[in-house]
Amino acid sequence: MISQCHTSPFCCRFGPLFGCHVTTLLRLLWMLFLGLSPYAWAQQGTQPHSIKIKGDITLGGLFPVHSRGPAGVPCGEIKREKGIHRMEAMLYALDQINSDPDLLPNITLGAMVLDTCSRDTYALEQSLTFVQALIQKDNSDVRCSNNEPPIIRKPERVVGVIGASGSSVSIMVANVLRLFAIPQISYASTAPELSDKSRYEFFSRVVPPDSYQAQAMVDIVKAMGWNYVSTLASEGNYGESGVDAFLQISREAGGLCIGQSIKIPREPKPGGFDKIIKRLMETSNARGVIIFANEDDIRRVLEAAKRANLTGHFLFVGSDSWGAKSSPILDQEDVAEGAVTILPKRASIDGFDNYFTSRSLKNNRRNIWFAEYWEDDFKCKLTRPGIKYDLGRRKCTGEERIAQESQYEQEGKVQFVIDAVYAMAHALHSMHLDLCPGSMGICEKMDPVEGSQLLHYIRSVNFNGSAGTGVMFNENGDAPGRYDIFQFQLSNTTNPGYRCIGQWTNNLRLNAEEMQWSGGDRAVPDSVCSFPCELGERKKMVKGVPCCWHCELCDGYQYQLDELNCDMCPFDMRPMPNRTGCRSTPIIKLEWSSPWAIIPVFLAVLGILATSGCIITFIRFNDTPIVRASGRELSYVLLTGIFLIYLITFLMIAEPSAPVCAFRRLLLGLGMCITYSAMLTKTNRIYRIFEQGKKAVTPPPFISPASQLIITFILIGVQLLGIFIWFGVVPPHTIIDYEEQRPPNPEFARGVLKCDMSDLALVLCLSYSIVLMVTCTVYAIKSRGVPETFNEAKPIGFTMYTTCIIWLAFVPIFFGTAQSTEKMFIQTTTLTVSMSLSATVSLGMLYVPKVYVIIFQPEQNVQKRKRSSKAVASTVTSQLSQKDDKQNGESKSSAIVPDRSQ
Repeated sequence: MISQCHTSPFCCRFGPLFGCHVTTLLRLLWMLFLGLSPYAWAQQGTQPHSIKIKGDITLGGLFPVHSRGPAGVPCGEIKREKGIHRMEAMLYALDQINSDPDLLPNITLGAMVLDTCSRDTYALEQSLTFVQALIQKDNSDVRCSNNEPPIIRKPERVVGVIGASGSSVSIMVANVLRLFAIPQISYASTAPELSDKSRYEFFSRVVPPDSYQAQAMVDIVKAMGWNYVSTLASEGNYGESGVDAFLQISREAGGLCIGQSIKIPREPKPGGFDKIIKRLMETSNARGVIIFANEDDIRRVLEAAKRANLTGHFLFVGSDSWGAKSSPILDQEDVAEGAVTILPKRASIDGFDNYFTSRSLKNNRRNIWFAEYWEDDFKCKLTRPGIKYDLGRRKCTGEERIAQESQYEQEGKVQFVIDAVYAMAHALHSMHLDLCPGSMGICEKMDPVEGSQLLHYIRSVNFNGSAGTGVMFNENGDAPGRYDIFQFQLSNTTNPGYRCIGQWTNNLRLNAEEMQWSGGDRAVPDSVCSFPCELGERKKMVKGVPCCWHCELCDGYQYQLDELNCDMCPFDMRPMPNRTGCRSTPIIKLEWSSPWAIIPVFLAVLGILATSGCIITFIRFNDTPIVRASGRELSYVLLTGIFLIYLITFLMIAEPSAPVCAFRRLLLGLGMCITYSAMLTKTNRIYRIFEQGKKAVTPPPFISPASQLIITFILIGVQLLGIFIWFGVVPPHTIIDYEEQRPPNPEFARGVLKCDMSDLALVLCLSYSIVLMVTCTVYAIKSRGVPETFNEAKPIGFTMYTTCIIWLAFVPIFFGTAQSTEKMFIQTTTLTVSMSLSATVSLGMLYVPKVYVIIFQPEQNVQKRKRSSKAVASTVTSQLSQKDDKQNGESKSSAIVPDRSQ
């Protein structure tokens, strides 16, 4: 059955794939990639606008000759640099290769150059032209409406494609070219996604991928000491892939956090860039902004920052889309000052400058877009058929000269376009040498050129490119990463503008001394979430943001163990002033020169002198009536106890040692025990005598001096027994008490050298003496009715009352200062002063009056009439029987003076 084309122009020109009505493969491509019907494409013309140069081997070329058009229009204004310059670079390279006798000799390279209009879908539509020759067509059953065979023009076979420019365009085109095994070499597409050979097997590029660029940018950020930055990306493969690569590398490297990661929409709404700046300010410490964006977006970001009065706040690190271009920063130089940008290492090709500046309307007719470029470059208008002349613009003469009557600067990617064409040529040359040895032209093995074989040769090329740098590809088809690092320096009066401050070739070489920031400042500004903590402060990390923390002081007795932790110093140490470690706590003791020691020592010295004076006086006048009447034996015992009470002051203040601690234990309670044992014996004797006198005239037992001494020593022996048991259980030793003086401020912490006597042990040591004192007081109270002229009952009673008051005052002072940082000083002073006062009261009440009489009133120190004990008892009984006659001295006049010598 013969298929009929009827009226389909597409069918009659191109023929069916497997029949005219079912063009399966092309229809599938249109449905998947374009969303267009075959007829919609046919309505655009039988062939897209293109430049065709005949040759033995044809290369395809994709260039953004025009910018993206407004909605509904595929193409906009002509792009002079990125479009015409780059496209002419390919034509220039073809001319150079075709005239080179050593490269592809006797083989001419041709070209089919298409315009992508900076739009990925339109570029895909155009690139279908490259695959037409590879579609196998069966025309045997094809007839037109007049029953004649169709006239089918054989399409040009394209062996490889140079381009495209934008990553999004290259990705779209690479999907189609892969289906037909057509190798592709891009001169400007840097998206890391294109390194995935499982998806883009036939794609190569002479520019390094953004993964290298991202690595270089991470290295730059770290070299400047930043750890907190934000990212900005234009929506699309280039911007989003670049930022994704930066984020991934920064995560792998560690130590770098992202404050904001913002995507700029393709069609931003009014005020959209102001909102972007506002979002960036939400993390204002992230002053560094990594920007992968197109020129228009960069310019609008700078404008928004200027409107927000944030000139100098943001520190931009721009990708190669910013590079060293002036257009993104035009009229925004003050905002862009200090921006660090990155650009693949390149050089200006002098040969291309000579070639391009010599182009004119007469000698460049092969470039179908050159007339449009001419009008835009010289701001004039050409008279062309079918186009109305614009009266508002001057008429082009055709005699204008590029770079003389217009501004000219070689576009940055010209070098890479030339290198891409040469890479394809070198691959074809190596392929020809292998497949067609000795052949002067294309041999059968290269007709047609097999795309998979050509790809192998492309990946194997290694030659010096147009700028003198090596051109080669790795296993992913990527060129090695070689970048120049620039900084825009506005304050540099000698050479304002972009200045090269370093290079990156697998590692960063940055000349920090050449960097200059806003206002000419040469110190690198900060872009950190949190500033380093001071010495002695630990980092309290913010959850989920490893670069952010709060600084907390290691307080109290803590020191900084590491940057994240504080730890307590050992018990016997305190932190250093900067809290980076611990130091030994000073050891103190009660010094003799301390005010806490001077007063007790002064009282003790006076007491010892007074006691010694009394003892000496009693010894000197041992046989006088007053000494005998006071009970010489017990008096000496009592005075010894008083002396020991005063002596304990020196032991309490002396530097603690094992012997000192032993004597403290022994004498602390012993002096009081001796004193109050003697007093108790005296008061008990008086009490028993007068109690016995109430019942009978017979004297009570154990009232002789010998008996009194035995009783006293028995009472003292109990104290000594307890002390020696204590010695056996816990031998005396010293300790250093670090708790006693451990205030909140460790600078005032001290270790106190002391004996091993706790407050409880001290109280227990004195408890027996206190029991004796209380018992003595009880007997003194019971003996209060004894006549004043009889014995020493009343002085002893007054002594005991006063002593009780002293010790009652001692208890709250001693135990109330347990939490004080000066506990040792207060307690030692309180204890020694209390003991000295109690000893002084005893000495002053019982013996000072006697000494006074002995020394200053010797006439009273005479023998009285002796009386027996029976007489004493009778006298006591008679005096107690008197009830009301004791007042106004009556009792004194009737009383008989007793004999106190017993």
